[in-house]
Amino acid sequence: MQALPKSRLLQFVEKAYHLARRAVARYSSKFSKQRYTLHQHIVLLCLKVRKNTTYRMLIDELIEMPRVRNAIGLEELPSPSTLCKAFSRLDMAVWRVLLNLSVTLLPTNGVVGIDASGFDRSHASKHYTKRTELTIQQLKVTLLVDTRANVILDLHVTTTRKHDSQIAPTLVKRNTAEVAILLGDKGYDDEKIRTVARENGVRPLIKHREFSSLHKAWNARLDADLYGLRSQNETVNSRLKRRYGAFVRSRHWWKQFRELVVGCLTHNIEKAL
Repeated sequence: MQALPKSRLLQFVEKAYHLARRAVARYSSKFSKQRYTLHQHIVLLCLKVRKNTTYRMLIDELIEMPRVRNAIGLEELPSPSTLCKAFSRLDMAVWRVLLNLSVTLLPTNGVVGIDASGFDRSHASKHYTKRTELTIQQLKVTLLVDTRANVILDLHVTTTRKHDSQIAPTLVKRNTAEVAILLGDKGYDDEKIRTVARENGVRPLIKHREFSSLHKAWNARLDADLYGLRSQNETVNSRLKRRYGAFVRSRHWWKQFRELVVGCLTHNIEKAL
């Protein structure tokens, strides 16, 4: 009987498992019960986001996935609460390391676009959102996307009404090694962003808000073909929402932030297949 080829799901699991083994130790502590490894937890959490499902449904589907279980050495299935607690224990720093490692799986060209989008927080019940006084119903997520392979280099998440001009300098400083040209729309028209970019060896290609004929002339001189690559950001934003959901499932803000980073990590792994 001919062996079955590897499905994209199995390839995804193997790639995520390889990254997890590069990023973290096998167990979180010497006092761990050593029933499940951190590598297995990371893969299952990425798989949950990829399938856009709940912990309970994921565990139920894993019963019928022997090849996936064998790929990560999972001999017995964890309970949904075990995965939920693992997600709470894994720090944001771990997910950021994994995101940085996933960037190395894809070719980049240094032409990077920056753009923001909103993710809904009102997936919770109306009673919950009212009781916890969630007045801001969306998270503002700013993505830094390399335009060659649509790989997500970094992201910034906030629950406030922080302006784009306050977010961009942080992302530029954090990723100077990966950014050669920064593409941005008129929302990023701020002299501070341009100054920070130039100081870090980055060429800013940002449209000016047209308050005078001089601004119109500057916009006319922009490299249209190069600036047109900025639309890749909108493509990535759309893909994240269509494949993994336009909302976050977690209730706590810090878990919502982590959930979005896992979504970006999952996107990069899938692009690498």
